[in-house]
Amino acid sequence: MTAADRPAGRRRRRAGLALAAVLALAAAATAAVGLGGGGGTDDRTASAALPPATASVTRQTLVDSQDESGELSHGSTTAISTRLSGTVTAMAAVGATVTRGQTLFAIDNDPIVLFYGALPAYRALASGDEGADVLQFEKNLRALGYDGFTVDDEYTDATADAVKEWQEDLGLEETGKLDLGRVVYATTPIRVDTQEAAVGAGVGGNSAIFKYTGTSRVVTVDLDTGDQRIATKGAAVKVKLPNGKTVTGKISGTKTIVQAGEDADSESETKIEVTISLADQRALSGLDEASVTVSFTAGERKNVLSVPVSALLALAEGGYGVEVVEGSTSKVVAVKTGLFAGGRVEVSGTGLAEKMTVGMPS
Repeated sequence: MTAADRPAGRRRRRAGLALAAVLALAAAATAAVGLGGGGGTDDRTASAALPPATASVTRQTLVDSQDESGELSHGSTTAISTRLSGTVTAMAAVGATVTRGQTLFAIDNDPIVLFYGALPAYRALASGDEGADVLQFEKNLRALGYDGFTVDDEYTDATADAVKEWQEDLGLEETGKLDLGRVVYATTPIRVDTQEAAVGAGVGGNSAIFKYTGTSRVVTVDLDTGDQRIATKGAAVKVKLPNGKTVTGKISGTKTIVQAGEDADSESETKIEVTISLADQRALSGLDEASVTVSFTAGERKNVLSVPVSALLALAEGGYGVEVVEGSTSKVVAVKTGLFAGGRVEVSGTGLAEKMTVGMPS
């Protein structure tokens, strides 16, 4: 039978089927263009094209946080040595706090005392000397209650008279001169950590006496270099203590360190050492050294729209979109992404609203 001999009705049915196939192919091509380019929306009318799963657009506060293990201690140690020679006859006890004007240790029964300052003692001082070290020394004398001189960078006869009073109070020979090694400078009160010399030992020539730390407990955390984003000086953190309490802290300093390998075959690692100060020292009572958990916050966005990260679609022209589902239809909406946190991402875009349903690609 030829085409001309077939019934007209059958010819019309087959022509209709062919036209439907062409339209379906055209619709599919249009959908592909909408998804891949132009940045607009793609309306899907066939229920078979809907995503296999969905999620809601929510409005919330997103917090990018990360927990890391840390160590509670009094921080790094600093060594104290003596320029004086003789026999150690007294020493501050391990764990003791020493403040300005107090005795650190004694050589031949003469005290060596703590003063506050950032500049190390590097010379003896006497009338006629000038410099920043003179100013630092005079500030300490004044803070201890000695007067009669002008606090400046000049060591005058009036300064020498005040020094004699100070020497008399310490039981030292009243020379009016400051011997090199009679005072040790630190920026704050200190805590004796370990004794490097024993009472009765002979010392001299820059001998080590003890090591000290600050008086406040701090937390140190070694981060991978890839976690630089959370190591921001001044940022607030939360510290969970072994007793279950949580205290707030602040990042007071960061520095890059190189950690040696555990054995000869292991490579060294570059880390970021983060120091965290803790304001509430009373909450740390009974804890000198302990392992803690530190919660860092890299970013926070309040009252923003968010979707699961897996709901994002990469657009051919660049950027991202989400498939908004409305009943039996859906459309792709271009979005701008913001903070990623906890498996969700901040999104914004024209036509996007809270409680909308978005597709979750399989």
